[in-house]
Amino acid sequence: MTLQNDLLLRTARGELTERVPVWMMRQAGRVLPQYRAVREQAGSFITLAKTPELAAEVTIQPVDAFDVDAAIIFSDILVIPEAMGLPYEMIESRGPVFPETVRNMADLSRLRVADAESDLGYVLDAIKLTKKELNGRVPLIGFAGAPFTIFCYMTEGKGSKTFSVAKKLLYTDPDFAHALLQQITDSTIAYLQAQIRAGADLVQIFDSWAGILSPEQYRTFSLPYIKQICDLIAGTVPVTVFAKGAFFARQEIGQLNCDVVGLDWNMDPHESRELIPDRVLQGNLDPCVLYADFAQIRAEAKQMLNAFGHQHYIANLGHGIYPDTDPDKARCFVDAIKEM
Repeated sequence: MTLQNDLLLRTARGELTERVPVWMMRQAGRVLPQYRAVREQAGSFITLAKTPELAAEVTIQPVDAFDVDAAIIFSDILVIPEAMGLPYEMIESRGPVFPETVRNMADLSRLRVADAESDLGYVLDAIKLTKKELNGRVPLIGFAGAPFTIFCYMTEGKGSKTFSVAKKLLYTDPDFAHALLQQITDSTIAYLQAQIRAGADLVQIFDSWAGILSPEQYRTFSLPYIKQICDLIAGTVPVTVFAKGAFFARQEIGQLNCDVVGLDWNMDPHESRELIPDRVLQGNLDPCVLYADFAQIRAEAKQMLNAFGHQHYIANLGHGIYPDTDPDKARCFVDAIKEM
């Protein structure tokens, strides 16, 4: 199927484009009242994510509401641990919780490498359905969590400010850490390959907890695993790597077999261009800018665009949109990018 709007794809492939494409991380979600209505109908976040028809519906909502240049499949990075044999619960106002954790080789022996088709078929069905319903309007982005970020949740059992339990294991039992990371990596490669076969036009790897590691630990426990994923997907669809907080690793991330490097709002555009001259950059407006008035949102968007330049760049936020953001402010951001 020919895409009516392939701006994001052409930009990600390094082509020159007539304008900068724009989308927002977490655009499919609580910021939209129509999402909250579907979530209520589903009864829970996990039911919503596991019901392909509903997941497709909420994936397309922001394309209608904000006129963004891409849809991103509605799912969660924690479907991978569940598919490996470690189910999670989503608790309101607390976030994800794992009733059991993995902290040693004995725990690890209970897990398996996920089978994408059988364990994660509901995500693949949601992708196929979304593609059909989008009918070529915009590209569809698939995604997965980076192995280290998934490792954090599987060992800690919940979100954390420090993930000190996870980090402790890197020092006290590195053999176990590498074994678990490899199992997550193998599961993730198969999962992303299946997403691409199902119709994902691009894929993004989210390393949400990259910033808690030292540069040396990042080189040991995160980058090599992201590299494996990139190497095995390269050449199929464009790949974006977004490592939040890993300002110290930008140059090395830019040397991965990826097409786009996502930046958070702490990463300076000019400096990032110098460090990563031959990759498309994505980002990096502070999501809190969307609490400002319309005039300031437009001014900040313009400033960001001028800093990155109008080519080899995808406009986005520096992290996911916050759930209490006014949808009109999000639309203002998207419109401001398009008008410039």
